[in-house]
Amino acid sequence: MIENGDRVLVALSGGKDSFVMLQILRFLQMRACARFQLSVLMVEQGFPGWDGEKAIKWLEEKGISHAVIHENIYKIVRDKVGAESKFSYCPLCSRLRRGVIYRYARENNFNKVALGHHRDDLIVSLMMFMLYNGALRSMPPKFLTDDKKLIVIRPLAYCQERDIIGYANECEFPLVSSSPCQFKENLMRKRVAKLIADLALDNPKVPSNILRAIQNVSPSQLMDRKIWDFLGLKIL
Repeated sequence: MIENGDRVLVALSGGKDSFVMLQILRFLQMRACARFQLSVLMVEQGFPGWDGEKAIKWLEEKGISHAVIHENIYKIVRDKVGAESKFSYCPLCSRLRRGVIYRYARENNFNKVALGHHRDDLIVSLMMFMLYNGALRSMPPKFLTDDKKLIVIRPLAYCQERDIIGYANECEFPLVSSSPCQFKENLMRKRVAKLIADLALDNPKVPSNILRAIQNVSPSQLMDRKIWDFLGLKIL
């Protein structure tokens, strides 16, 4: 995911996942053969109760290069979706936040952006796309943005959330407090996560098997005619 000479922008939301990712990348920077630069970007999205002062102070004390951008994404999403809408704020909010991060990365000559999604995010996203969107897709550990100018990486793609929680508790990171979901919780994601957790009670391998399924695709056993012309099959 990271190569010699990379300039990596770490998107620090202030939650446990992004803090753990940053810590791991800092250790990697000190020990890896590849020489690369790290810098942090925090996007203050205008959510009520957001308080990033402790996180910013922590970055300063650690001597970590960082920047904070203030964007009123909360108001934009609230106006577009509506406070009483049945739809979740999360998709639009995430898209706008990524747009801010990508723009900053391009303007400041970063070639890679690191996001803190972990294994459980990947498998829940896969199930959500299947159940609610009719698509077989998830979050790749590494991908190229549409304009071909940035590579986005997810260093925690193979890490379980429970391990991340344990490590974050040990490190006592100054997590950012906010209340971004006061209007509409992402109930679909919670329901799917609970479904996977319930299935794992009977078979603990269920989460890892779902992740393995993303890496073990058999096009000839599916029905996507763009990658497998099953209608054109003929006996030789």
